[in-house]
Amino acid sequence: MIALGIESTAHSFGVGIMDDNGKCHANLIDMYKAPRGWGIHPMEAAKHHEKVYSVLLRDAFRKAGITWDDIDIIAFSQGPGLPPCLHVGLRVAGGLVKKHEKPMVPVNHCIAHVEIGRQCTGAKDPVILYVSGANTQVLSFVEGRYRCFGETQDIGIGNALDKFGRGINLSFPAGPKIEQAAKGGRWTQLPYSVKGMDLSFSGIVSEAIRRYERGIPDADLCYSIQETCFAMLTEVTERALAHTNKKEVLLTGGVAANMRLQEMLKIMCKERKAKFWTVPREFSGDNGAMIAWNGLIMEKSGQYEWDPEYDIKPRQRTDEIEVLWL
Repeated sequence: MIALGIESTAHSFGVGIMDDNGKCHANLIDMYKAPRGWGIHPMEAAKHHEKVYSVLLRDAFRKAGITWDDIDIIAFSQGPGLPPCLHVGLRVAGGLVKKHEKPMVPVNHCIAHVEIGRQCTGAKDPVILYVSGANTQVLSFVEGRYRCFGETQDIGIGNALDKFGRGINLSFPAGPKIEQAAKGGRWTQLPYSVKGMDLSFSGIVSEAIRRYERGIPDADLCYSIQETCFAMLTEVTERALAHTNKKEVLLTGGVAANMRLQEMLKIMCKERKAKFWTVPREFSGDNGAMIAWNGLIMEKSGQYEWDPEYDIKPRQRTDEIEVLWL
């Protein structure tokens, strides 16, 4: 069985083709980049998606070496995400469904990040640290759902790093540039904001930008914001690991590519005698392959009912979804 996945929740439009053996046949992404100093403008990102989707579809089929006759289902990211961007994905998927008479499966974007991580790493029953632009959650599968043990109370870690990057005149996406600059930095004190199992990043970003304006070196601030925010993430992940008594941690989402965050979690897991897994870099950011894979396992479990009136769900939560495939 082969699935086509359409991802369009935010700045990236992705087309992925996966089979039910876990093989990725194609995974193409085109990212909208805002003007320097700006974040994502939802309508502009949606226009970008409209411009690029047909080329990505064509190139994905060429790379995979298959035709529409080989496709069994079409999966799309239903939410959460930016409404204008989600609407593009829904329209594209819906048009393909009608044209090629294929079933359509709606996928939760956050769970897709988790499931592609589990598929690629072999993690069985982990505590999951899901870190992306808009989302930051500590999750684990308990009683039929991915339960949320802690999450951001304001902005996701990826958006926090991008906001800080804009404040010190870095181009988008800022995360990789901050990671590189941090290698030459030294510690300067920033706020540390863990509230029980939840986190808050906006105050840290504001203080870091204020210190930049006072003349603190870029490298020192890049180093310190990483050390502070990643220590917070490691703390709540460790607490969830202790609470659930599980023996694995899976790091997934776009920020999972950061080597310093990986290092901190590895140290924690080693001390707790737990296995540590990281989603491969090619599947860490928003991508169509993860949507295709999640659609496949949902379809095989019987967990969807065909509905020609599917709509987007911009505020859909991870823990709203019944996970019948596990």
